[in-house]
Amino acid sequence: MAKRGRRKLVHEPLPPPSQNRVILELIQYNEKEYAKHADLHVQEMLTYFKPNWVNWINVDGLHDHSLINKLGDHFCLHGLLLEDITQEHQPKAEEYEDYMFFTLKMLYKIDNGRIDYEQISFVLGRDYLLCFQEKEGDLFDGFRERIRLDQGRVRRRKGDYLLYRLVDIIVDNYYTILDALGQQIEEVEDDVYENPTIEEFRKIQKIKKELIFLRKALYPLRDALSKIIKNDSGFIEQQTIRYFADVYDHVIHLIDSLDTYKDLTSGLMDIHINNLNTRTNEVMKLLTIISVIFIPLTFIVGVYGMNFDYLPELHFQWSYPILWIIMVGVALAMVGYFKFKKWF
Repeated sequence: MAKRGRRKLVHEPLPPPSQNRVILELIQYNEKEYAKHADLHVQEMLTYFKPNWVNWINVDGLHDHSLINKLGDHFCLHGLLLEDITQEHQPKAEEYEDYMFFTLKMLYKIDNGRIDYEQISFVLGRDYLLCFQEKEGDLFDGFRERIRLDQGRVRRRKGDYLLYRLVDIIVDNYYTILDALGQQIEEVEDDVYENPTIEEFRKIQKIKKELIFLRKALYPLRDALSKIIKNDSGFIEQQTIRYFADVYDHVIHLIDSLDTYKDLTSGLMDIHINNLNTRTNEVMKLLTIISVIFIPLTFIVGVYGMNFDYLPELHFQWSYPILWIIMVGVALAMVGYFKFKKWF
């Protein structure tokens, strides 16, 4: 992981805050004690900060840049890091002298064919973890309760383990999103084989776009986790690196599944186009057969529709039924010939 020796550098103030609500939450714990503080002003919340504890500060809402600036000043965060927090960015990991930065996409569900997501960023220090989210609500409510009830090993570990657990929860939810996309692919596959329409084509296009989005989220995440695994700065303990390696394996598995779904979607696209072409060819073949059958009939009708005074057979009393017999016979003979040739 590339190291940057940028400690306590002054950053340019970000734009003024908007009027929307920002939620601040501080969860503190060690092996024996636990505390939670919420709905406090940032300056008041920072007074509760306890060294040698794990201090998990969660910020819901990135529009209040003055608040982010205050946290940046307090924890001596670099200005470029603050820009990465407040702007859309690919997943990445960066190491600074006093802290480590990690950002990725947190996926929620598929709504109206599109993945609902937000960017989430973490700053891991010696005794704190800052978590920055774009909007209220996340996937961590159950995990917060486990911390409060002292379930599992998190209360006996440091902030690096807390970061691992949060990233692991986010990555696990990627499976839910990918399974939902797989279900959509199966449904579209049935429709493509039974009744390919333009609507199915549009559904395939939507799925393909979401798979491309997942690809852009997973491949950089793989690289970011690889940097953490190879990290030797001391922010991540050796025993915790093994857990990050497990998350890395999950991401690799997700990428493999993603590539499989990508191939299936491309195959469905080809099948849909081929089915439409086949149906068009069937219709054109049927119309051609009908046209060929009516060509000799049109010729016969045309001959006897000419305005000549002398057409001897017109005065024969059986001319009309005989003509119908000939025309029907010609049509049936052509149909039989086409059947024999298996043209339809």
